[in-house]
Amino acid sequence: MRLPRNHVDLPLAPGGRVELPERVVRHLLQVLRLREGAQVLLFNGRDGRDYLARLTRLRKGTAQAEILDAGAVEPPPPLAFHLALGISRGERMDYALQKAVELGVTGLQPLFTERTVVRLEGKRLEKRMAHWHGVVRSACEQSGRRYLPQLHAPLRLAAWLKRAAPPILLLDPRAESSLPQLPAPGERLTFLIGPEGGLNEEERNLAYAGGCTGVRLGPRVLRTETAPLAALAAAQVLWGDFR
Repeated sequence: MRLPRNHVDLPLAPGGRVELPERVVRHLLQVLRLREGAQVLLFNGRDGRDYLARLTRLRKGTAQAEILDAGAVEPPPPLAFHLALGISRGERMDYALQKAVELGVTGLQPLFTERTVVRLEGKRLEKRMAHWHGVVRSACEQSGRRYLPQLHAPLRLAAWLKRAAPPILLLDPRAESSLPQLPAPGERLTFLIGPEGGLNEEERNLAYAGGCTGVRLGPRVLRTETAPLAALAAAQVLWGDFR
């Protein structure tokens, strides 16, 4: 039987004991109905390990876990994939982030663009970032990833282009090159994908002037939540850990 697996933002080591966060306690005790002595897997997303733990000292809304053993460190990927994605509406953005994590993305950069219809600032931005962190965390729990991808605070496209490291592939249905026609990247690769409606002409020109390489994914126009999946899956087959 597969053990429940949860992320805890805590230092973990065999022989230690940790107080589990309320979110984890609620899931283990109220949803899964686990009892004292049940075994679970914990990971902190920083050291690349899963930890076997046993639930102890269950009280109202609280639980402690004793760390029994540490698993092997997750090996580094052959290629670190990063995704810069124009912010889209609610579920579309969640879906894109979730599937990107499942497909092995290393870094996530939400972008404000001219066609971004979602307006985020102040408390609303803080709330949305917390929500996105939850999406990333849950995707790691489900997919077995032992490192949490880095989720950056949103930036304007122009500001991000000034600091982004090459190579950057701009998904552009008008581009001449396809992924298999490109040379193999080195240690990292970033995909730039627009929001609903894509990047406008000025933004496309800005991206190309900033050193991006245009690439198309077949003859069809993909939705903003579909394009990251297609790009990451294809790149994993060509150069990543799908081989």
